[in-house]
Amino acid sequence: MVDTLTKRGPGRPKDESLPERRREEILSVAIGVFADCGYPKTDPQQIADEIGIGKGTVYRYFESKEALFLAAVDLGMERLSHFVESRVAEIKDPLEKIAGAIRFYLRFFDQNPEVLELLIQERAEFRDRKKPTYLKHREKNIGPWLLLLQALVDDGRVRKLNVETITETISCLLYGTIFTGYFNNSKPNFEEKCVDIVDIVFAGILGDAERARLHKYLKMVGE
Repeated sequence: MVDTLTKRGPGRPKDESLPERRREEILSVAIGVFADCGYPKTDPQQIADEIGIGKGTVYRYFESKEALFLAAVDLGMERLSHFVESRVAEIKDPLEKIAGAIRFYLRFFDQNPEVLELLIQERAEFRDRKKPTYLKHREKNIGPWLLLLQALVDDGRVRKLNVETITETISCLLYGTIFTGYFNNSKPNFEEKCVDIVDIVFAGILGDAERARLHKYLKMVGE
């Protein structure tokens, strides 16, 4: 078996970037294999065979199948963050940036359904984890969005609401959209939901009079 990534000719300097590239290669293949076969039925040998390396090489980077799986989920979430952030980086208007982030979040899962499958498997196989990978990454990356929303509130462009409540609500809406679509349709188009989500989140569904009446009702209920 020839390991093309590690083979080097005599006298060639050591490739310092090799371990990181090898690790990502293993994880990239692992995402697809775990998604196709499921965690219980996946043998790391399948991943090694697909790359053309020995099984021992996989275990040199990941001490167990569990560690390999969780690292694969983690890479999927890192790719989601990079995908969204890189595509909205040049958008100047804050509201347009948030709308763009919603669109590209949905597009990512259209293009990478295997990552969503791993999130489902993680919940099924590792229910005892204190915090799922998805929520860990959300907490890690939410800071700039909170600041963006707070600036919009301060400028009077967004109603005076708690920005953490706003982001939590949008996050739950998106999270529910991808899972509901995934379970209802083998090939869902998540991005087509973007316009409706942005319209309802930004503009709401009530006219001014009905909104005032609803707020009065909610206040009574809370007393």
